[in-house]
Amino acid sequence: MGSKHDYRIRQTSTRHALMLDVQSIRKDFSIFSQNENPFIFLDSASTTQKPQSVIDAISSYYDSYAANVHRALYAIGEKATDEYEGVRKKVKEFLNVPDTHSVIFTRSTTESLNLIAYAWGQKFLNSESEILLSEMEHHSNLVPWQLVAQKTKSSLKFISLTNDGTLDLEPIDSLFSKRTKLMSVSHQSNVFGTVNPIEMLITKAKDVGAITVIDGAQSVPHMQVDITQLGCDFYAFSGHKMVGPTGVGALIGRTDLLEEMDPFMGGGEMIDTVTLEKSTWNKVPWKFEAGTPNIAQVIGLGAAIDYLKNVGMEKIHAHEKELLDYGLVVLSLNKEITLFGNADNRGAVIPFNVKNIHPHDLAKFLDTDGICVRAGHHCAQPIMNHLGVTATARASFYLYNTKNDIDALAESIEKTARIFA
Repeated sequence: MGSKHDYRIRQTSTRHALMLDVQSIRKDFSIFSQNENPFIFLDSASTTQKPQSVIDAISSYYDSYAANVHRALYAIGEKATDEYEGVRKKVKEFLNVPDTHSVIFTRSTTESLNLIAYAWGQKFLNSESEILLSEMEHHSNLVPWQLVAQKTKSSLKFISLTNDGTLDLEPIDSLFSKRTKLMSVSHQSNVFGTVNPIEMLITKAKDVGAITVIDGAQSVPHMQVDITQLGCDFYAFSGHKMVGPTGVGALIGRTDLLEEMDPFMGGGEMIDTVTLEKSTWNKVPWKFEAGTPNIAQVIGLGAAIDYLKNVGMEKIHAHEKELLDYGLVVLSLNKEITLFGNADNRGAVIPFNVKNIHPHDLAKFLDTDGICVRAGHHCAQPIMNHLGVTATARASFYLYNTKNDIDALAESIEKTARIFA
């Protein structure tokens, strides 16, 4: 393993001007200035830190115009409704969604995927149906389909995972048939960072008339996503992975499909008329937003979109690519480290293990140096089974990370390995 001096030589010899002014960006995130000790956050694939503008947007709602939306006829209620509904337009513009009525606010990607599974799957799948997933999926894009398959007696099929962390596409044509009614795959893997060829998969699904669902939890925060260009039927993402608050996500759906679906939950605001015997439903998207929605969080999501657009998604993506390339080189210098995944097209995520150190132990020792990484099965136990491990460590980078963070990670790993040796 190289010494600290070696890291600095490598950084000096390979560094070129980053497109982002990371030091200025870090000033927008108060958590980096609040910690007197070193604080290096390398777990953005799990959740991201929040800029002050997002925190202020949420606080402003509670401080200045806390009122319910869609029903209050007084000034602050109208402002709350305008701010809330305005975020639909921001999502539309950010992801090039054809229609704001296609944007449904949920609590998370998980809720969005469950909404599709229950409201579309239970209505339209049957014993003759096949659901095509991949072995790469997060539990949130696996368990809902298992439950629906059991209830509808439909079958699950899987695109296999290769040892380099990519999907095995060689037999892909044989996986699609007239029985394939729905395909649901992740845009970017939360374990490997692999960016899947979803355009090709969407095209093949369409050729057999299958509905296409894309889990965009790991892609929307890190790259420019164009829903119109992709042409998928459903696309889901979460706010907290893109510098927004927890408790908010969005589901983008084809309006005609949403109109065919039954409500996911019943309650206030999702109705048109109600009698004691029966009810009729509100228009899309409100048909799927029962009860008082997560107003503050949606407003916070809008502020997060504003922040990312101001920084620039292309710049963020380029910055992360540079960090990924550097991180792979630096971590590969340590022969005690096993790196997992080797996709050509991948996001800034590095899963790894250190010889003779359990990932949980490693994460706790790194924390003593102020370094935050994820350790565990990453809500993807089938992937761990494929790799033949119970867990991995995972470092994931975002717009507020630097090469110095990666150097600190490598040095702390080396120190931890000496302790365990």
